[in-house]
Amino acid sequence: MLVKARNIGLVVLFITAWVTPPQASCHKVQGALAILAPSVAPDPDSAKEARGDSMALSYLALGDSYTIGESVTIAERYPVQVVKLLKTDQARWLAPEIIATTGWTSANLLDALANPTARTSYDFVSLLIGVNNQFQGRSQTEYSEQFTTLLQRSIRLAVNKPSHVIVLSIPDYSVTPFARSGNRDRIAAEIDSFNVINARIARNYQVHYLDITGESRKAMDDPSLIAADGLHFSGKEYAVWAKMMAPLIEDILK
Repeated sequence: MLVKARNIGLVVLFITAWVTPPQASCHKVQGALAILAPSVAPDPDSAKEARGDSMALSYLALGDSYTIGESVTIAERYPVQVVKLLKTDQARWLAPEIIATTGWTSANLLDALANPTARTSYDFVSLLIGVNNQFQGRSQTEYSEQFTTLLQRSIRLAVNKPSHVIVLSIPDYSVTPFARSGNRDRIAAEIDSFNVINARIARNYQVHYLDITGESRKAMDDPSLIAADGLHFSGKEYAVWAKMMAPLIEDILK
């Protein structure tokens, strides 16, 4: 999610490994929360899978640190867990493609999408962005405009099928140890107000909306849902999101 890093570059990451990354280092800069993203060695089998099966379904996940899975292993990232749940003998899926970086705002994601993606179209696209807009105190008007553009681009990437696009609500980091020194009630209220915006836009464009904010708030009473960095969510929490998202995709495919 948020940013604790000095230099955070573009991460357009094909999920090609199932290994635990080395421990990330944390820093705080210029009103943003960031954690330096660890480097990951590719796995040849997953890379071969991603290149090969033209009949397999493709999934693009757009977002920030929640999507790239800051402080969790690759296998624990929610897009990876979604695909794992969807894979069956009858349903073949490519490894998910992720365009996300810790600390990204909606503007950063728009800039990243100005570059070509690995594919020109996908069977499904998910969009989860906005926590850094809230954290940096950026305006809701700006977020509304940029989120609208992002959603339009998401629909185009899903072959102009709004029913194949899923917007996820912004999780609430006020429940994390990191937020103890801040105004938790204010953070939660601002997260809610940003979610009102993305829910309205999702409804206007008739895409699916998955409310994960309530689930994220359960971490207040369950430390196992928080990652080791004390700021992001754990693979266990991402598994909850994946279990909410996978049946939705299965229903769409029926």
